[in-house]
Amino acid sequence: MLILDPNGVERYRIEGYLPKDEFRAQLEMGLARIAFMSKDFAAAEDRYTAILERYPTSKAAPEALYWKGVSHYKATNDHTVLGELPEQFQEKYPDSIWALKSAAWVH
Repeated sequence: MLILDPNGVERYRIEGYLPKDEFRAQLEMGLARIAFMSKDFAAAEDRYTAILERYPTSKAAPEALYWKGVSHYKATNDHTVLGELPEQFQEKYPDSIWALKSAAWVH
């Protein structure tokens, strides 16, 4: 499934079968990505936050945590949130590839 922005540009792709909750989380990731790519960083942060609240154990949750932090930074230029991400990953999603990606922001 392709998730396109209003201009028809692909912003997210879901391949293969997923159970209902995982599929829903991925769909919402696509909508968050559209907001992010449209530079509506506050809306993107809200969408990523909602994914974390609704689907905290989903496979999408670690990616949502990462992009939530990046969206907050882009909206506010407050870099402190990026420095907090590695600790949050160690608490919630330590084995995630997204934990590795956030390691660059360790204080």
